[in-house]
Amino acid sequence: MIYGKGYRYDQNGWACVHIEGGPYERGFQHGYLMAAELQEIMGSLGYLTYWDTGMKWDFFVEAAERMFIPYIDREFLDEIEGVAAGAQAAGVNVSWQEILAWNGRMELLDYWWPNELKKKDAAVDRHAHDHCSAFIATGTAARNGKIVMAHNSWDEYVSAQYFNEIIDIVPTEGQRIFMQTAPGYIDSFSDYFITGAGLIGTETTIGGFKAYDPGEAPEFFRVRKAMQYADSLDRFAEIMKKQNNGGYANSWLLGDVNSGEIMLFELGLQYYNIERKMDGYFTGYNAPLDPRIRNLECSDTSYTDIRTASGARRVRLAQLLDQNYGRIDQVTAKAILADHYDVYLGQVNPCWRTIDSHYELDSQQHRSGRPVPFEPRGTVDGKVTDSALALEMSFWGRWGNSCGRPFNAGQFLAEHPQWNHLSGHLKDRPSQPWTLFQAGFFRPGSPDASPAN
Repeated sequence: MIYGKGYRYDQNGWACVHIEGGPYERGFQHGYLMAAELQEIMGSLGYLTYWDTGMKWDFFVEAAERMFIPYIDREFLDEIEGVAAGAQAAGVNVSWQEILAWNGRMELLDYWWPNELKKKDAAVDRHAHDHCSAFIATGTAARNGKIVMAHNSWDEYVSAQYFNEIIDIVPTEGQRIFMQTAPGYIDSFSDYFITGAGLIGTETTIGGFKAYDPGEAPEFFRVRKAMQYADSLDRFAEIMKKQNNGGYANSWLLGDVNSGEIMLFELGLQYYNIERKMDGYFTGYNAPLDPRIRNLECSDTSYTDIRTASGARRVRLAQLLDQNYGRIDQVTAKAILADHYDVYLGQVNPCWRTIDSHYELDSQQHRSGRPVPFEPRGTVDGKVTDSALALEMSFWGRWGNSCGRPFNAGQFLAEHPQWNHLSGHLKDRPSQPWTLFQAGFFRPGSPDASPAN
């Protein structure tokens, strides 16, 4: 599919999109090319937001317009308006305010709204923030001495099933961006990106994070600006810290493929932590290293509790990276992302604690607190790159669980009818192969062009 300078093709479960030009122009291309998905997403948001919160989606749309607009640069508001206009041109009834709220959905539902409820002395049931597994390695840790970066996304399947877009953005100003994203997003959110400045990055969400300041800039705007305009790791961190509202607080794993340096950048609200290496690795498991963030801005990160996903993966990722030290490469990274070893039980056991997460298989008999057994949630992808690939604006992606296990929505709902309110919204995800994607590699209509395999 082609619209102006933008185009789209689909491969192995991914929608691959290229957009370029000024803010409104590239946004219009994005909205037009992903219109069918945006129509489905808007319908799902209307139903699921009310089910999960008791508040209508319009309530959060109004809150997003009130809170976010004063702090977002005009360039990115124009891009958001372009997304809505493009979708409208393709027949979708969606406003730019809804696209704005969709971009900030995580902040609205998981950060702002729980704090609003707390002010009203209402019961607060915060969503789980264990969203990803990741690592970045360099120097003597890697087989060729260059950076290797790997990540898989965790989330509720009904939300994360839309994060199967890979987008190549060529803006009129700033750096080219090649990243995983969702229809209508201006940032990545799942946060796996490569920029024309030679920066690569990913993150894992800081679990149990409770601080939030609605009077500062939202995270989706700050990270998009950092990706587009940062020309160094320091500049990336500087942009992220400016007017930080604490929304979608993350432990960022960043690399500069020009120098081989990697950085751990933990960003809370009042506190942040930066560590650098030219040799070694950093891991991401949804708990911060920094004691200030962990103790003063989080309620419970389960840092040492191997009964939990954070505690277990902190141990397991270190085990695997130490075992493979000096041999870490693309192949090793893919295997690590697919790991099913449960350090709590000391055996292979695909469950919520493993690097490749499977809440849907877990009875939660070993979990404390208020466990939810057989939840349709877990790992929905896998991404791997290294310095050589990143210099070519390229990465490997696998849609679905990192191990390749398929998910059949109808079968799951039949076996677990407690989730039948998701019927009609929860999708199948068949097993897909690892696929290599490169920015601008394939343009429909070119006689010698073909998707990367």
